[in-house]
Amino acid sequence: MITALHRNSTRLRDYDYASSGAYYVTICTAQRAHLFGEILDGQMILNDVGQIALETWSAIPEHFANVFLDEFVVMPNHIHGIVCIKHPTVGAQHAAPLHSASPGFNVDAGSLGAIVRSFKAAVTKRARVSLSKADLHIWQRGYHDHVVRNNSDLERIRTYISTNPLEWHLDEYAVAVAA
Repeated sequence: MITALHRNSTRLRDYDYASSGAYYVTICTAQRAHLFGEILDGQMILNDVGQIALETWSAIPEHFANVFLDEFVVMPNHIHGIVCIKHPTVGAQHAAPLHSASPGFNVDAGSLGAIVRSFKAAVTKRARVSLSKADLHIWQRGYHDHVVRNNSDLERIRTYISTNPLEWHLDEYAVAVAA
């Protein structure tokens, strides 16, 4: 008997991820491979794929009018960022296909999931073209999110993101995994 793998969602049950607010996101590379560059003397040195990730993240507000970005960092094998959604919006996404409940109705356009899905797809597409590797697999399935609850939570997360390169030597995944 074949059974489907069941993955437990890390999302908050019954929470509207298109609602206004700040969301802290961590997205890891497949098998934690160091695909984006390296840390030297506490500074992240981006390679070509890391630069693509940075540029693509920075372009998110061009594709989602309801979004602005806060603190962000590209690390060798993951990214951390804060996505702020101003208000729900209905519309198309720039890199990922629309997911519709019925024709012409997109239930999650402008949601955190749509934003992350679009970002991951755009980075993968650009990196595959840039490196001429059609089978390049960049991302781990899913992502981690945290709904930012108040200003002290936001400041704590901003500090964590901005100091992440300085703390890299303490990361259990700092040892390079073959890409």
